[in-house]
Order: sequence, then structure tokens, then C-alpha cells
Amino acid sequence: MKETEISHEHTQATGAAINPALPQNRVASVDVYRGFVMLLMMAEVLSLQDVAKALPDSNFWQFIGFNQSHVPWTWLSLHDMIQPSFTFLVGVVLPYSIASRKNKGASFGNILGHTIKRSFILIFLGIFLRSMHSEQTYWTFEDTLTQIGLGYTFLVLVSLYSQRIQIGILVFILVAYWLAFALYPLPGADFNYTAAGVTANWEHNLSGFAAHWNKNTNFAWAFDQWFMNIFPRENPFLFNGGGYSTLSFIPTLGTMVLGLLAGNILNSSVTARKKLNSFALYGIGLILLGIILHFAGINPIVKRIWTPAWTIFSGGICFLFLAMFYGLIDMKDRKKGTFFLMVIGVNSIAAYVIADGGMRNVINDSLFIHLGKNFDQILGSAYATLISGGLVLFFEWLILYWMYKKKLFIKI
Repeated sequence: MKETEISHEHTQATGAAINPALPQNRVASVDVYRGFVMLLMMAEVLSLQDVAKALPDSNFWQFIGFNQSHVPWTWLSLHDMIQPSFTFLVGVVLPYSIASRKNKGASFGNILGHTIKRSFILIFLGIFLRSMHSEQTYWTFEDTLTQIGLGYTFLVLVSLYSQRIQIGILVFILVAYWLAFALYPLPGADFNYTAAGVTANWEHNLSGFAAHWNKNTNFAWAFDQWFMNIFPRENPFLFNGGGYSTLSFIPTLGTMVLGLLAGNILNSSVTARKKLNSFALYGIGLILLGIILHFAGINPIVKRIWTPAWTIFSGGICFLFLAMFYGLIDMKDRKKGTFFLMVIGVNSIAAYVIADGGMRNVINDSLFIHLGKNFDQILGSAYATLISGGLVLFFEWLILYWMYKKKLFIKI
């Protein structure tokens, strides 16, 4: 599989070349998995949480609304699996990309130079998208794109070693990051919680040893108090309201390494059944290990600061997602019904920019101009965002479909 045929969600960027022909010989399950993840992101326009708030007595809508929102701190919802899935798939496709470049005669220097360029594009594209509605550059490094960009060069270097060394590096990353948090002192009696944007009695605060991973009182928060103020800002950085941090790119690299291990299996010569079994075993094993770490009090499962337990736990879920898509699509060849996701998955960076770069606001505003100010009330106010958001999502997909038909595939 050629490198230009493997377009994952964050190794493409605006300003890059446009592939003149539809890529061939792709791993269909990877494209569909990527499309599924991107659809979850694009579907934010439906604002299902608003429907749930308008229908508080409906258990169905409470469940749906919960799974389109991020949990306050520990554990997860379906929405919390978007970013780790993005990240995991970066690793999955990398063995194909590296093999292709080597087959074309690329030297180590060529590969490294291309990788560094790609990393910087990802970092600055993330910053650009986050700054679109600001009066000055909004320097932020916890965004999905920047997190992957910060770790991508390291991932490529890791991929050049044997699988045993890759696993060793993964373990080192997670243990070292765990140790940094564990050794950072807990807040003292005179700690100013207000200045950190939290309260001492916040219901989601963890106790005991796990308190080392509480919101905005941890090692990564302390680092950002220094690092984020290096850059010009409207106001000094004190804390991130969601508890996110720059240093999460380190365990995020761990998620990419897990994806790399999956890609090694996918790109191997073993039978499809053995590949599927390996994905399932890795997935179940990692999920169980993450749960043990959480309940044993060794390390909590927290996505917002990407704890090592989260890397392991969410990585296991990604393996199971890959197993499901691989088993259904590549093994059983059930591609019917996947075209909608395929269109999104093969042009994922375009989908990302459309969903996150302001295009959806343009479409939404146009709908109210041309259909009237109350067109979204056709099913009642509770379902207003389903009507307007559903139409926005439909037109976003039509843009991607047009690009698909015109064979326009944006990549780095």
C-alpha cells in the first residue's frame, strides 16, 4: 500500500497537494473506522445534549446526550473516544507509509525531514483553527492536532525499531509519565484553588494517592503555568478550564505506539483470523489492565490529562473497534452500507476542517437565511438542533461527496 494511499485524519493538511486519483488498495476497515470517528466529531452540530436537556424525562435522550459530551473527569463516554481513535489510527497506518517510502528509496534523512515537516504542519494547523475567532494567535497545545503533531516525529523514530523495542518504549513512556505525577506534591493547606479554577471539594476530585491526578493541581498543570506564558497572550495563563494540558502529548504518543503495534499486525503476513484474534486479545487485555490500575488506586482513568491508565484503557477499546471493523469489512467483505463513512474517511482532514474550521457556521447561517428563522421548529423546539444540525451535517457530507467524485483527496 503506497504512502499516498494512506490518508489518516491528522497527517493531511490544508495547503498540501491534492491527489488527482482515487487511492487504490486501501485497507477498507481503516477508512471506515476513520470515517466513523470523524462522523462522531461532525455530528456535534446536532447538539444532542440540548435535546436531552429539553427532554429530561426521556432516558433514551439522556443516554444519547451523555454520549455526545465529555465526562467531567474519570471514565468516559463515546464522545471521549474520538481523540484516542484519531491518535490510534495515526499509528495503524504508519507501517504502510514507512514501507512505501523505503521501497521508493527514501533515506533515513528523507523520512525524518518529511516527518518533521508534517509534525509542524499538524501543530500549526491546530493552533490556526483554535485562533479563528480570536483577535490574536491563541497559543494552545492541548488540541488533537497539536498533540499528534508534537508526538508524531517521535512515533516515526520508534517505528524504525523492532516490535520488542517499541513495546519497551511504550512501557517506559507510561511509567515515566506516571512517576512524574506521583512525585509531584499534593496541594497544601494554603493552596489557592480559586486561582487554579477548581474547588477543594469538587465532587469529581479523587482522594488518597489518586489525588495526584486531580484537575489543575497536578504536574502537567504546573508545567503549563510556566510553558503557556512563554507565548504572547491576552491574559496570563493560570489554568485550562477543562483541565487539559500540553504534556498530554507524551502519553498520547503511547496511544500512537499502540496503534503502531496494531499496524504491525495488520501489515504482517499472518492470516486474517490471527489478525482478528490478536486485535481482540490486545483489546480485552488492555481494557482489563486499565480497570485494574484504576480500581487498585495506582492510576485513575482520566482522558482530560491522558493518564497512563487512560492510554491503556482507551487503547484497548480502539483495538476492539479495529477488530470489529476489520472482521466485518475486510474479512466478511460487508462493504455495503459503509459508503457514507468511506466518503468521510478517505478525506478526513477535509472533514476535520469543515467541522472545526467555521464551515458549519456558514452553512447553518445560510439555512436560516433561506429557509426562514423558524424552519427548525417543525418538530417542536426540543428537536430544533436535530433539524438544523441534521441539514448542516448533510451538506457537509455533500461537500465531501463532491470531492470524492472529483477525486480530490487532500494530504500532506
